[in-house]
Amino acid sequence: MNRLSESGVRDALEREQDAFADLHPISKQLFEEGQRHYLYGAPSHWFRRWAGKFPVFAKDASGTQLQCVDGQRYVDFCLGDTGAMCGHAPAAVTRAVSEQMERGATLMLPTEHASWVGEELTRRFGLPYWGFTTSASDANRAAIRIARMITGREKVLVFSGCYHGSVEEAHVTLDSSGQMVMRNGIHPNAVDHERVSAVVEFNDIAALEEKLASRDVACVLTEPFMTNYGMVAPEPGFHQALREATRRHGTLLLIDETHTFSTGPGGYTALRGLDPDMLVLGKAVGGGIPVGLYGVSDDVARRMWEKVPKVDPTKVRQSAHLGFGGTLAGSALQVASVRAVLAEVLTPAAFDRMVRLAEDLAERLRGIVSQFDLPWYVEQLGARVEIMFAPAAPRNAAEVSAGRDGDLEALLHVYFLNRGVLITPFHCMLLMCPASTAADTDRYIEVFEQFCEFLAANCLEHGGLA
Repeated sequence: MNRLSESGVRDALEREQDAFADLHPISKQLFEEGQRHYLYGAPSHWFRRWAGKFPVFAKDASGTQLQCVDGQRYVDFCLGDTGAMCGHAPAAVTRAVSEQMERGATLMLPTEHASWVGEELTRRFGLPYWGFTTSASDANRAAIRIARMITGREKVLVFSGCYHGSVEEAHVTLDSSGQMVMRNGIHPNAVDHERVSAVVEFNDIAALEEKLASRDVACVLTEPFMTNYGMVAPEPGFHQALREATRRHGTLLLIDETHTFSTGPGGYTALRGLDPDMLVLGKAVGGGIPVGLYGVSDDVARRMWEKVPKVDPTKVRQSAHLGFGGTLAGSALQVASVRAVLAEVLTPAAFDRMVRLAEDLAERLRGIVSQFDLPWYVEQLGARVEIMFAPAAPRNAAEVSAGRDGDLEALLHVYFLNRGVLITPFHCMLLMCPASTAADTDRYIEVFEQFCEFLAANCLEHGGLA
């Protein structure tokens, strides 16, 4: 297979970044002004992760189309890193949220929409009891607190390379020697991770069994199909073994579908018939309104009610805080937005279209990769597609890491930015939404083929195709 020259990639990246700066003078100026007001130049430090050295400042967005303050237009496959999986400004959500704002956004009281939303969540994801939070991070924290409350254990086990929001226990990974360390240099924040965290590689059932055998793990927190460090599929039999091991060792299984909701109407859990004790959703389910959701099984609910009774016959007014939630959790605005998303936007028919587009896009990408004889792998799950700089499907984060090339990754991103295509900035992952069209994927294919031709002309070790 063709090999890329490291110096050629770096030189190309520098040229593309210079071109990016020339195309976005107003965004550059705004980012420089932002250094006076924000810790890292923009309202969220995440916004500095784009490969152009500064973020594009957005002006407006609708469906899959986005325009920046410099007048450049983009086809958006990032979609707010899944937060806009409904598409930008979906009409049904815009209407529902606007109408609810006129009736009151946050009331500390339920509305009649809550019954429909609860029934639909149970129908789609199979868990009977649900709670709202303001983010998936908060939903994971609530589920972890419940797991600790009913198991009497402290540890949370995660898989190396995972991301579960700002959950402290999940900020760990394995280094090259297999030791637990903080991921991405995150500060430990006075948390004793040796006491509260455990980490093993994804798909490693033997290591999982060894950690669970100590019987001090309250829950395993996992995506059913890893999407954070690169898309990593569960091996055949992995989920069956995971479910059996957690049950045998008295550990709860918490599945985080924040990204994998893109698999289909009930996420990967429904598609594969998984049976978690708890499940978390976030981002897309609110259609742009900050929402997190956690669902629990009958058994978890029963054990929870043993600790904190569902109904206390001696009291009408209960004061149990439980340590999670918040005054904006379960607001009328959140419930209205979730109902609109589930009833009118992320429907089975919409997922059918999104998945078909992703399948077609992945197949065409594989053809181009093969044509240029590049050692890259294309993964696809539901409405999500990723190009990975590895010759075959990785089975864990260590194998993903072995194929990572920061300069090449950055070059791909800024090359696409300069040609009007947005991709999730953290790796090379694409997402379809209900507004995505064949014209959008055609544009991506056009730019990707140009990118491969560009690499062949500028970045191969011996110049030109081998």
